[in-house]
Amino acid sequence: MTQIDRVHRRHLMFGAGALALGACSPGAADAQDARYASSPFRRISDAEWRRRLGDASWRVMRHEGTERPYTSPLNDERRAGTYVCKGCELPLFRSQTKYDSRTGWPSFYDVIAGSIGTKTDFAIGIPRTEYHCARCLGHQGHVFDDGPRPTGKRYCNNGVALTFRPA
Repeated sequence: MTQIDRVHRRHLMFGAGALALGACSPGAADAQDARYASSPFRRISDAEWRRRLGDASWRVMRHEGTERPYTSPLNDERRAGTYVCKGCELPLFRSQTKYDSRTGWPSFYDVIAGSIGTKTDFAIGIPRTEYHCARCLGHQGHVFDDGPRPTGKRYCNNGVALTFRPA
């Protein structure tokens, strides 16, 4: 088990573990969404994604990796603007919904409607809800039910999967 997996596991088991497990329901995702089903981003080869994204972003977005915590400059981004998918520039989060979750990854309590798809991930042996960009299917992170009001959600995102666009 990697250090990142241990951090995720510790975070899930912090507090009421049953709440974390209850949050993990499979979601039919974006592949069924007619708006993006014929997106040209879905026809890009893995080699082309690697060239476009670079190794770190490619590993996270196309192979469901995780960046090391506290390594993203987006953790400290405080300006008004929008966080977009690094793969296709689909807007995913508004800066007003960003908060410091103290997990080491950029975190948000709400997502722009229709911008993500979800699936259940069992990579660390317990179910988690993974989310990805609805248009290009790029892996972004995981969502947990331990975030702040008003949603109670924590969208824990890999910084290398996002680009910040100032307002």
